[in-house]
Amino acid sequence: MAKEKAKSYTEAELIKTFQLKSLVKEQSERMKSWLNVTNIVLSSGEQYIFDRIYNLAVDSIRGWSEEDLKMKFISWVLPLGYLTDNGRFLTYFEKTIFATIEGHFLSTKSDFMVATGILDKPEKPYFHFQEYKPHKKPSGDSMAQLLEAMLVAQHQNANENPIYGCEVMGEMWRFVILEGKTYCISKAYDCTDKDKLLQIIAILRKFRHILETELLD
Repeated sequence: MAKEKAKSYTEAELIKTFQLKSLVKEQSERMKSWLNVTNIVLSSGEQYIFDRIYNLAVDSIRGWSEEDLKMKFISWVLPLGYLTDNGRFLTYFEKTIFATIEGHFLSTKSDFMVATGILDKPEKPYFHFQEYKPHKKPSGDSMAQLLEAMLVAQHQNANENPIYGCEVMGEMWRFVILEGKTYCISKAYDCTDKDKLLQIIAILRKFRHILETELLD
C-alpha cells in the first residue's frame, strides 16, 4: 500500500479545516495559570550555564542557523527547565508523528517532545517544542507545524487533557495550549532579555510540575 502523502498546511488552513479557534490577546484561564510563575533561584552550576548561554545569545543569536540555535542555546535551556528524561516520561527529538483526523492526514516532525514511551517509540505526547527556526531565512509556517503536532497528540491521547507546546522564532518564544478546538498563544518572550529568559525557564519548570501532578496517568 502506498504511503499516504501529507499536505503542508498553513495556520489559517488548519483553522478552517478543523474549525479551530485562536486566542491571542484574550488568554485562557489555563494559560494564565501556566504563565503565573514566581522568580526561580538557580544553583551555582545552573547560574554558570545560564550566564554563558545568555551572553552567547545576546552576542550572536541574530546570525545563528537553525542548528546553531538548537545546539548552542535550546539544548541548554531545556534541561534548565527540567525537561529531561525521568522514570515517568521521556524526551524525544526529531520524531515524525502522524494521524488521520476528521478525514485529513497530518504528518509533521516534532523537533522536541515530552511523552511517555518505550525506548525510541513515543506513545502519549504531552508537550511539543516547535520549531527551531533561525532568525534569518526561516522556512515554513512554524505555528502550523506546532498545531499539527498538537492535533496529532490530541488524537493519539484520546482524552480531554490539554496539549502544551512552545514555538521559537529566533529570540522570541511563545507558549501554546490546545484544549479541544481552541488554542491559546501567549505573548512573546525575548530570550535576549535576562529577566524574560528566567521566566522562560520558570514556565518550562511549571509545565514539568503540571505534567507530573495533572497529566500523567
